[in-house]
Order: sequence, then structure tokens, then C-alpha cells
Amino acid sequence: MSKFAVILAAAGKSTRFGDPFKNKVYATISGKPLWMYAAEKFSSRDDVGQILIAISPDDKDFFNEKFAGNAAMLGIQAVLGGAQRADSVRNALGEVREDLSYVAVHDAARPCIADRWIDSVFQAAQKSGAAILATPCSSTLKRVGANSQIVETVSRDGVWLAQTPQVFRKDLLKAAYEQHPDPGKATDEASLVEGLPAEIRQKFGTTAVSVVEGSPLNIKVTTKSDLKFAELAVKVLPKPNPFPFG
Repeated sequence: MSKFAVILAAAGKSTRFGDPFKNKVYATISGKPLWMYAAEKFSSRDDVGQILIAISPDDKDFFNEKFAGNAAMLGIQAVLGGAQRADSVRNALGEVREDLSYVAVHDAARPCIADRWIDSVFQAAQKSGAAILATPCSSTLKRVGANSQIVETVSRDGVWLAQTPQVFRKDLLKAAYEQHPDPGKATDEASLVEGLPAEIRQKFGTTAVSVVEGSPLNIKVTTKSDLKFAELAVKVLPKPNPFPFG
């Protein structure tokens, strides 16, 4: 039975990608746009009942001309995004079907997602109500001032690097948007849920957002150097377990 809706966040401005004519989610690996790699992973799952892609209004005509057929074959509904990521996700959240209990938000610019990581974070979200993929930080962290000089070395103890999918009970995520004074300042959905008072989270059966270890391969393409890495990473992603219950 389908339980999950998936929102692909694809409405960013891609200012760091360095291509003034193209949103990075339309950059290609082996002729396929980044957003489609993620979309295909989710569209093949029995537990996913709806996929929405939040695109920039500026990209509407381009998307319809180039990808309307692909979206239709994958069962994907395009939704117009907003000025901030939070606006785009909220617009898509308003289109999620009533019969679906969980919402997964995934960066459309993360093409290197593997089935087993989706399995893990979906399972964790059903247990705790809120779960994200993340990786423990292994680098030394430096806080740098405006003059490009180190201000301090920051402890990496307990520091994790957030990824997507980020998965939540639908009613919990809606409450997080409704309660936050300025959702546009949030850089991911988990931070909105974290900001809810404990008593509200507990109302939805959630005490905190769970973290599921992902992989450095699950890279978010931000620059053209990232795209080169992703081209290699998609070739070495872990394969689905042929015996998932063995």
C-alpha cells in the first residue's frame, strides 16, 4: 500500500553552478537530466503513491516543452515553486493527496540516491515520525571571518552533514510550516520540525528528528565540479538487495 508522497525540490536559482542559461537540475549525466535520476528511483517504488516536482516559474515553459512527456510517464506532477526553498516545498505540500501519510522531500540535484538508503530513511520515519539521511563530519571545521581569516576551530563532535530525502509525517510537516514565524529562513525541512515546541512534536508522536547514515556518494550538485563527481558516483551506487528479507 502506498504511504509516501515525494516532493522533488527543483526551483532553486543555481547561482553557484555557473551556467547563466540553465538551472543545474537540467544538467545531464549520460544525456539524462539530474532530476530524472532521482525521479526514476522513487517512481519505481510500490510505497510511493505520488511524486511532485517543484519547478521555478521561470522554467515552466522550458520544462513543459522538454520534459512533459517524461514527467507523464513517471507519473510526476509539476508544481510552481516560490522565491525560497521553503515556499516551493510548501506549495507542493498543499498538493499532496489526503490518503498519503508521509512526505519525503528530496533535492532534485541529488541524482546519486540508492534504493537501500531510501529504504532505511523511510523505515526510520515510520518509526519516529521524522527522519533524514546524513553523514558524520570527518573534516576539521573552521569558522572563517569576512576577511578570509580563521576565527576559530569548531569541534566536529556530534556534527553531521544533512542530506535528503528528509521524511516526515505529513501532518507534522504541515504543522512545522504553520508554526514557524519565517519558514523562508530554514535551509531544510528538518530545521522547521526541530523548531517546533516539544509538546507539538509529541502530539504527532515525534520527540526528535532521527538521523540515518547516508553516503558521501549522495552528493548535491552545486557546482560543475560536483557534476563531474556525480558522473562517477552514479556508476558505483550500491545495487538493490535481491533478497531483502534474507
